[in-house]
Amino acid sequence: MALAVALVMPRGSVAQAAPVPHADSTSRPSVDPAGTAALFVELWLRSDAAEPDSPMAAALRSMAPSVQLPKRVRGEALPGALRVVPVRTASSPGGWTVVVAAFTDAVPLAPASSSPAPEPAAGTGPAVRYFAVSGTGGRDGGALSVSASPAEVSAPETAPETAAGPFSHSVPSGAALSVSLGEFLRTYLAGGQGAGLERYLSPGMRLSAPAAVGYVRVDVEDVVADTERAGGKEVPADGTRARVRVRVAGEDRGGTRWPLVYQLEVTTRAGRWEVSALEGGAAGAAAPAVAPSGSVAAPVAGGAR
Repeated sequence: MALAVALVMPRGSVAQAAPVPHADSTSRPSVDPAGTAALFVELWLRSDAAEPDSPMAAALRSMAPSVQLPKRVRGEALPGALRVVPVRTASSPGGWTVVVAAFTDAVPLAPASSSPAPEPAAGTGPAVRYFAVSGTGGRDGGALSVSASPAEVSAPETAPETAAGPFSHSVPSGAALSVSLGEFLRTYLAGGQGAGLERYLSPGMRLSAPAAVGYVRVDVEDVVADTERAGGKEVPADGTRARVRVRVAGEDRGGTRWPLVYQLEVTTRAGRWEVSALEGGAAGAAAPAVAPSGSVAAPVAGGAR
């Protein structure tokens, strides 16, 4: 019987049925609740319990059906300039909590008595308030839901100020590197005009100046590096590299002085220091450099002598 079956079956390898692939739920990304929390707080700050059928209230109920709205004093203006930014997110097996910072118009608290509220003090500026929003969902790409109204909390703790880190070597104002960086940053913050940026850049380095601002004066206040070789009056041998932090004060056309801090990487070539990387502002030769919004300045490439 076995011989008969073998004769009837076609020759060749026996094909086995391939297993049907199943979607792996663990591969689905989690949904970040930070944006939902920020939107929820902004809607909540702009809402009023006296208008339970407003679009704001409807949007809030869609996120948290049991949300309670602020009860405002009659005639109280809603926040004017308002911006909400997530600053911290914490996850737990039961859900998540996001702390957001809300930048609102500063409004003095009304007194406990029935006397009218005091007028805002002259020069009152925007206030920063912090709110914690808790909710569930978001795991495996699921929908998010907010549990209840926000809780006003104190500002999140920040880490204590650390030492200079890698930038532990002061560079004198008369050092070749300080002079070169001063010239570079004055050209950069002036919009790349005059001699142009390319003379300060390493070959292949591409950079667009922030021409939409245009500082009229730039003073170098402090230069520190990660190596003592950067502090000499003479330029080291070609190929010497250093990471540098530069503090400058830039004065705009309106006369306002802005304290600015730049972190750069510099490399020596042909007896001078050249900028080979600018943190947050430069792109390599293989990537296009994008000019700031409103700027028509084209990126320039380094390597000129």
